[in-house]
Amino acid sequence: MATKAKIGILGASGYTGSELVRMLIRHPRADLALLTADRKAGQEMRSVFPQFSPFDLPTLVSIEGLDWRAQALDLVFCALPHATTQKVLKQLLADAPETKVVDLSADFRLSDIAAYARWYGHEHHAPELQKEAVYGLAEIHKREIRKARLVANPGCYTTCAQLPLVPLLKNKAIETEGIVVDAKSGMTGAGRSAKEAMLFSEVSEGFHAYGVGGHRHMAELDQEFSLAAGKEVIVSFTPHLVPMNRGILSTIYVQGRRGRTPEELHEILLKFYEKADFVHVLPFGETPQTRHVRGSNWTFIGVANDRIPGRAIIISALDNLVKGASGQAIQNMNLMMGYPETTGIDQVALFP
Repeated sequence: MATKAKIGILGASGYTGSELVRMLIRHPRADLALLTADRKAGQEMRSVFPQFSPFDLPTLVSIEGLDWRAQALDLVFCALPHATTQKVLKQLLADAPETKVVDLSADFRLSDIAAYARWYGHEHHAPELQKEAVYGLAEIHKREIRKARLVANPGCYTTCAQLPLVPLLKNKAIETEGIVVDAKSGMTGAGRSAKEAMLFSEVSEGFHAYGVGGHRHMAELDQEFSLAAGKEVIVSFTPHLVPMNRGILSTIYVQGRRGRTPEELHEILLKFYEKADFVHVLPFGETPQTRHVRGSNWTFIGVANDRIPGRAIIISALDNLVKGASGQAIQNMNLMMGYPETTGIDQVALFP
C-alpha cells in the first residue's frame, strides 16, 4: 500500500475545516495527523460535529505553541480567518520549510500586496511568501500548482465566475467591457461563527444583496480576468445571500466579440473543458441548478441566448463548500503531491 501523507487542518472546527475532514477521511493517501481549533480546542471532533462519531480522529488542539518541525507534516490545509493566516504560515514555513500548504483564506490570493492592503485594510505580513504563492484554480494553473509549496485556494464566488469566463477571455471571444456577474450563495459562505444577521429568523423567507459595489472578491476577479485577457478587465459583480445551506449560482451576461454568437462561446467552453475532471458544460440552452452539484466537486456551466442580439447568458453552479473551498483544496493537494487529480473527491452530487 502506498505511503500516506501526514495532513494537518488548521481551523478544523469551521464549515470549511469539517468539509475537509469529511472528504479526507476517505482519501486513500491522506493520514489526518493534526486538527486545530480556537474556542473548541481540547474537544473531540465528534462533540463538535457528531457525524464524525464513528471515526478515530485527532483531538482538536490550539495552534499556539505547536512545534511545526516535530509535527513533520507533509501538507497543511489552512482554514483560518483572513488576516491571521499570514503570520501563522510565515512561522510554519520557517520552521518546517518542506511542508506544503494549501491556504483557504484570502491572505495569499492577490499577487499585488498593495492591492491586498487596499482591499483588506492592513499591510501584508508575509510579502516574501506572497512572491511564491500560486493561485490555485486547478483548471487554469495546473502546471504551476504541481510545482508549488504554497497554493492560495480561490474564493467560492470567484471560482464560479472564473471557470466560465477565463476561457472566453483567453480566446478573446467576448468584449471585456459590460460583463455582469450576478451571484447567489448559500448561508455556509458566511462561516460558522454566531452572527445576529445570520439567525434563521433574519434570513429565512428572504433574499438580499450584500457587499454591493465593494465586495472583496472583486479584487480577485480583477486580477485573474485581467491576466486572462492580457489587459485590464473590471466586471460588475454583486453577491446575494439565499436561505439555503450550500451552493452558488452565477448568472453572467456577456457580449460576443467580433460577431461571436452564444453558440460559438458554448463551443469554446466545450473544447476547453473536454478533458476536465470537474467542469461539465451542458448542451447549449440547458442551465444548471445548485442541487445538481450539491456535495460534489463539480462545476456545471450552461450557455443560452439572450434576446439582445450578440449577447449570451452564461450560468454556472457549484457547491461553495466543495468546489468553492474544501474540494478544490484537496484537488490542489492531489496535484501538489503527485496523486491522480480526482483522488478522494470524485463523488457524484447528492440529490435531492
